[in-house]
Amino acid sequence: MRGLNRRMESRHMKKLALALMLFGLVAVSSLAAPPSGDGWVSLFNGKDFTGWTVPDIAKDCWTIVDGAIDCDPKAGRKGDTAVWSEQEFGDIELYCEWKIKRTEGIYQVPTVLPSGLDKTDEKGEKVLTPMPGADSGIYLRGTSKAQVNIWCWPIGSGEVYGYRMDDKMPAEVRAGVTPKVKADKPVGEWNTFLITMKGDRLTVVLNDKKVLDNAQLPEVPAKGKIALQMHGGYDEAKKEWNGASSLVQFKNIYYRELK
Repeated sequence: MRGLNRRMESRHMKKLALALMLFGLVAVSSLAAPPSGDGWVSLFNGKDFTGWTVPDIAKDCWTIVDGAIDCDPKAGRKGDTAVWSEQEFGDIELYCEWKIKRTEGIYQVPTVLPSGLDKTDEKGEKVLTPMPGADSGIYLRGTSKAQVNIWCWPIGSGEVYGYRMDDKMPAEVRAGVTPKVKADKPVGEWNTFLITMKGDRLTVVLNDKKVLDNAQLPEVPAKGKIALQMHGGYDEAKKEWNGASSLVQFKNIYYRELK
């Protein structure tokens, strides 16, 4: 009997060891290796907000879920609700994986032309299409104007709304910050950004497709923090979602400085 108990205990220990090994593999696999090449530095450890600042008014909106920065946006927050890096950056490459979890509410989406202008009808009114939405982005150089957008619009993610919508900008600037192709994966799937910011020039590669190519951002600051945007959200009073809510997650964030 004693021998039988020992054999059963041995089998149990082997199963436990295998389970722990598999758990370790899963835990490791949740943090992907950096992109190919030297010099990449992790900006998010997959466990907590070390290296980032979460604003007090939105601490209940930003959490870590399964190795990702998760946004559960809520309406009615006054002030800056973005998560900011503690470090400032100048010329860098930035790699980030992101996902729109789902869409909520309805947003009146304009039809964006290759010029960056919104399409209008014969009366000069914008052509709008109501559709479920979600909306976020990544601020560069410490300013929301230099935001690489994440959303569900037909034009695709990667555009720079602050420059595209600035009618004081030259036509070539507004066209330059307008995506050349829609490269987004379906809602619920992970996407990858490879963002290159050098001087006042921005290149954005989304899922291995170049959506912005050396676009100019005139007068962009030379240096600044990176931020993950939150706006919109669930309105408790109205019991409804804003159609541009930041229902997003971010993970595997790396950067490397450009010489």
